[in-house]
Amino acid sequence: MRALIQRCKAAHVSIEGEIVGQIEHGLVVLLGLGRDDTLDKGKKLLDKILKYRVFTDEYGKMGCSVQQVSGGVLLISQFTLYAQTQKGLRPDFAPAMPPIAAEQLYQQLVDYLKSQYEPVATGIFAADMQVQLINDGPVTFMLEVE
Repeated sequence: MRALIQRCKAAHVSIEGEIVGQIEHGLVVLLGLGRDDTLDKGKKLLDKILKYRVFTDEYGKMGCSVQQVSGGVLLISQFTLYAQTQKGLRPDFAPAMPPIAAEQLYQQLVDYLKSQYEPVATGIFAADMQVQLINDGPVTFMLEVE
């Protein structure tokens, strides 16, 4: 399981011009699910994201988590994070979890995240979404769990 996290000043996701999820300052989390990923792996990754220190503390260091700064989390499914790109000129998505299983796991992870923290916003699984954010820093990290 992979998550690309970006610290933001504000972000929203829209579908056909309608905003379906938005946050003020916080984290945009693009979540990729691989073929062998499980709910337990996802919980571990989400717990790490909530505690990951990427916000500035009183010393000017990255010493605070999204929880400590009362930021929002915008969680977006992103199967392209599992693309194989080493060969050729077209990405291969074979390592990504198949759509039906991925949608079920993604919804379980959304439910888990919302049970652990608020505010949480999301897009709509497999929809053609437009994500807009004001990247803060920019600060971007790739997190993975095996």
